[in-house]
Amino acid sequence: MANLAALTALIEPEAKALGLDLVRVKMFGGNSDPTLQVMAERPDTRQLTIDDCADLSRRISDVFDALEAKGKDPIDYAYRLEVSSPGIDRPLTRLQDFEDWKGHEGRITLSEKLDGRKQFKGDLAGIADRNVLIVDAQEVQHSVPFDLIEDAKLAMTDKLIAATAPLSAEGADKIIEVEG
Repeated sequence: MANLAALTALIEPEAKALGLDLVRVKMFGGNSDPTLQVMAERPDTRQLTIDDCADLSRRISDVFDALEAKGKDPIDYAYRLEVSSPGIDRPLTRLQDFEDWKGHEGRITLSEKLDGRKQFKGDLAGIADRNVLIVDAQEVQHSVPFDLIEDAKLAMTDKLIAATAPLSAEGADKIIEVEG
């Protein structure tokens, strides 16, 4: 399986060169349909245009192709490259995400139990040190160590929809696939 930290180190400078923040780099699909998923966003809008996706996809492909030509292919098997926006019910992957989306409902899954639980659902209440604060339905605030978070994402709510109205729907019906 590909080394995600090494892939992120290759991809992040390409995103930054385009003025984008890298949200997530993930491999999924197993052996039957391996896909390298790259999520990025514009820091000022938290969105990504179809042109941004295409530009980042080309930059990543160029870097990977150059490495392959030198015999240093970062992924030495066939895969699909998917570049996208994080979407409305976005994954929360960086500590700052939990502060930025304070007041919105989130779902957090931990790598190990904390207070007898591996999952927390509730309103994000920001961060304190390296802990994520989340208030559950019983109005109990939990302090979750960021390093224990395995997966986290925003929940689809009317409040979230209102807060993330797209700048433009132009190009939303276009799909661009680039084989790696």
